[in-house]
Order: sequence, then structure tokens, then C-alpha cells
Amino acid sequence: MGNLLYVIAVILIIAWLIGFIGYSAGGLIHILLVIAVVAILLRVIRGGRAV
Repeated sequence: MGNLLYVIAVILIIAWLIGFIGYSAGGLIHILLVIAVVAILLRVIRGGRAV
């Protein structure tokens, strides 16, 4: 489950970068970024092992 959160966070960050550089989707991209950061923080706080 931890790896899934990490993958989702990375995908969301990539989507945010694409949206920030190429498209203007308003606040949705920033909401995705916040979700990605929260997912990464949860992984770090819970002490996820490095793969």
C-alpha cells in the first residue's frame, strides 16, 4: 500500500508540472500538488522503507 501512495504522489507531481508548464487548469493542478505532497509526507512520517 505504501508503494501505491508513492506512485500516486509521483504521478500527481508530474501532472502538476505538465499543467503548470503547458496548460492552465486553474486551481485543480494546485490541489493535485497538495495531495501529492500530503501523500509523500504521510510516507515519510510512517517511516516507509526505501526501495
